[in-house]
Amino acid sequence: MGVTTQTGAVILAQQSIAPPPIHYSAIAPVLIVLGAACLAVLVEAFVPRRLRWSVQVGLSLCTLVAAGAWLVVYARGEPMGLTTLADTLAIDTPTLFLWGTLLVLGLASILLIADRSVEPGGAFVAESSAAPSPSPRAASGGSTGGTATSIAPAPTPAPARATASVAEMRTEVFPLGLFSLGGMMVFCAANDLLTMFIALEALSLPLYVMCGLARRRRLLSQEAAVKYFLLGAFASAFFLYGLALLYGYAGSVELSAIADATAGSLRSDTLLFAGLGLLVVGLLFKGSVGPFHMWTPDVYHGAPTAVTGFMAACTKVAAFGAILRVLHVAFEASSWEWHWVLWTVAVVSMVIGAVLGLTQSDIKRMVAYSSIAHAGFLLIGAITLTDEGLSATLFYLLAYGVTTIAVFGVISLVRTSEGEATHLSAWSGLAKRSPLIAWVFTFLLLALAGIPLTSGFMGKFVVFSAALTAGMAPLVVIALVASAVAAFFYLRVIVLMHFNEPAPDGPTVSVPGAFTTAAITLGVVVTLLLGVLPTPVLDWASVGGFVS
Repeated sequence: MGVTTQTGAVILAQQSIAPPPIHYSAIAPVLIVLGAACLAVLVEAFVPRRLRWSVQVGLSLCTLVAAGAWLVVYARGEPMGLTTLADTLAIDTPTLFLWGTLLVLGLASILLIADRSVEPGGAFVAESSAAPSPSPRAASGGSTGGTATSIAPAPTPAPARATASVAEMRTEVFPLGLFSLGGMMVFCAANDLLTMFIALEALSLPLYVMCGLARRRRLLSQEAAVKYFLLGAFASAFFLYGLALLYGYAGSVELSAIADATAGSLRSDTLLFAGLGLLVVGLLFKGSVGPFHMWTPDVYHGAPTAVTGFMAACTKVAAFGAILRVLHVAFEASSWEWHWVLWTVAVVSMVIGAVLGLTQSDIKRMVAYSSIAHAGFLLIGAITLTDEGLSATLFYLLAYGVTTIAVFGVISLVRTSEGEATHLSAWSGLAKRSPLIAWVFTFLLLALAGIPLTSGFMGKFVVFSAALTAGMAPLVVIALVASAVAAFFYLRVIVLMHFNEPAPDGPTVSVPGAFTTAAITLGVVVTLLLGVLPTPVLDWASVGGFVS
């Protein structure tokens, strides 16, 4: 009798720990990216240094193309709207759209990162632990028209070492980029807060390292990495504390369980709204939404420009993908309580981005404040909580992302002997030095300003239309005013380029290599197509909503 009882207990135990079903075809794009990132680490360990760059570039590009091809095939043939990995990941239309957006933006970012023609040897330092540049001006982050900080010059390296440092480029940036991209894909598909937190760290930690790898202006780059790390850790603590409070309220970290608790729980709402507030602070930080934007201008300015483009586009897509899922799935029933708070946050973000952007004299910092203003526009779409608002926000993320990466690709081309010329005075008369680059940059700036026949106009149009339908007319009026104010600093750069005379000793425009040319061309073409023919993309974004 005792043996029979023990055997039954063993059978029950085996049944209770049976592994959950896994839909490998649904999560294949994430597995491809993360698997390639692990393979790229092995490349760093075993492939000879002279071959690493070629192998890493080929592996990264093939990975993103393969993941994108699989995503297209799955979206066309497989049923959508499922959860997998013990309900930790939700694969639905918004997830597939966000994954496709991240893969396109990741491809453009890898092209910029891989370029070694604009900056000889690549934009990334040859030795991660290398001392700052012997040039005080370059090391301190000075640029044409800027203020240099005096520091003691570093010892001059041996000639052979200097030659090697120019010829070589640390290629660990490629696996770091793939790991971060894989974390972003999990982040916007996470169906519970614990998975979301793990993905948040997976996407953030590689970015902290990538920000400090600039070949030029080492001190500024290292300062950006430290600031991003410290403030990012602070925001992660907010997210984790909010997660703990919500677990105490709902007894679960699953978004659907939190939604059920908010709809019919007798518990005190103190835990709910305290947890929601802390959780949203962490998410808004990653999306660089004001007033949680403190890291954005300094990190955008100090990081390598290719990494800045990667952060500005991909991180914003992942952050707002997570914001959309959290608000739509977990907190829609309690929207009346938090709706006005996020109204205020959206207004603050738009005002900060538009007004402070007017005061900037550095073009990378100007685009950083532009990003903060756009985050406010995106938040309008996120808080509408309608299908129209969801599809409009997804479209805006794609439109903003491709334009922003192309903008940073152009910024990397205007250079002096000390590196990129990011002070606005250096862009004076650029159209007379390089008409093609000036007109490309003009088109991209007009897209950011929301001028018709560009993706920026269509993005704002669909978001504002969804907000008007949801009864948010006052917020739309404020957004239109902020857009008009922000358009001034875009037009200021256009006037500088086309109507001012270039300085005799001004910067030159580097001839872009094949990779940078491909990234900029991709951005310009997609920006134009989304402005002229937005319907196919909007239709895909409108197919369905979130599952839980």
